[in-house]
Amino acid sequence: MTRGAPGSVEDLIARAAARLPPSVAAYLAAGSGAQVTLAEATPAWEALRFAPRVLRPVTQVHLRDSDGLLPFGIAPVTLQRAVHPDGELATARGAAEAGVPLVVSSNTGTPFAAIAETGVAWSLQTYLPPDRTAIEPLLARAVAAGARAVVLTADTPVVARKYDPVAAGVWDEIDPGWVGAELDPDPTAAPAGVPGAEGTDRFRAKATDLGPHDIGWLAGATGLPVVVKGVLRADDAQRCFDAGAAAVWVSNHGGRQFDGAIPTARALPEVAAAGGPVHVDGGLRSARHLCAAWALGAERVFLARPVLAALALGGAAGVRDLFLGLEAEVEEACRLLGAARTADLVGTVVDEHHRCGSPRFDR
Repeated sequence: MTRGAPGSVEDLIARAAARLPPSVAAYLAAGSGAQVTLAEATPAWEALRFAPRVLRPVTQVHLRDSDGLLPFGIAPVTLQRAVHPDGELATARGAAEAGVPLVVSSNTGTPFAAIAETGVAWSLQTYLPPDRTAIEPLLARAVAAGARAVVLTADTPVVARKYDPVAAGVWDEIDPGWVGAELDPDPTAAPAGVPGAEGTDRFRAKATDLGPHDIGWLAGATGLPVVVKGVLRADDAQRCFDAGAAAVWVSNHGGRQFDGAIPTARALPEVAAAGGPVHVDGGLRSARHLCAAWALGAERVFLARPVLAALALGGAAGVRDLFLGLEAEVEEACRLLGAARTADLVGTVVDEHHRCGSPRFDR
């Protein structure tokens, strides 16, 4: 798709923004600070170039794994019921129909059990509170509902300030029942009306003392694989793997945490060089961007804002069609790049001097 053209993901996002209430649209689109990191996300993927391979059989392109899941899915995001009346339930139905994994925000507006009933392959995203035991009931409910993994968001010791006044009003305008369906009351959370708190009165307080030991604690508390989200450095990735993480997730929180953090497209190659399974999100808007992520070492790729746009415009069917459309486009791109599977894409992205097989990219 041509960027911004009718039918493109960017066009989808623009049309959804025009339909949503202004405060909801502004909140979902906003980044922190001066929005430098947000602005750089998609251009960083767009700037990458490929050296396609030839004389490679591509009659069959194998994207789905043994469970029938595509190697791209849905990142955790809140306020889905402000986007569509069925919220996470519609997202889960669309994901199940398309065969993509879903990561559910701990601030979901829909109970875990209802999400699980759709048959979707889902994992739980969570923050850890200062008192780790306070989150044990939520974790137990997720395990009981069939969560496949726990995704620990590690880049949010505090919530970065957002300066868009329209976006800031969203927490005063939405129905409180649209979020926090699984959150237990937290008497230590920030009071309502704190500037920049981004609705933290509805969220459990976040720990400022996270460490590698928390990976083992989460694994022991749930019996599930633990993925660490918010990793932008190779040394941090190595610390996570050494502590038992099943995977790390390259993310700058959609440009919503430290403003000035590097684009995930730039962070991914170095993190992938740490040697363990890597996921990535952040500004991906096309099949070409997805192929670049796999070429740079990602195992799975996740989308957020495009999914919300599809949800706003078409509910469950919109989410399903977004991913099935991307699947068809990825298959075409893989054939043109000489790749029968995503692993064959490694080494097709060239370095900044347009040299093939550079040590930085070709592992």
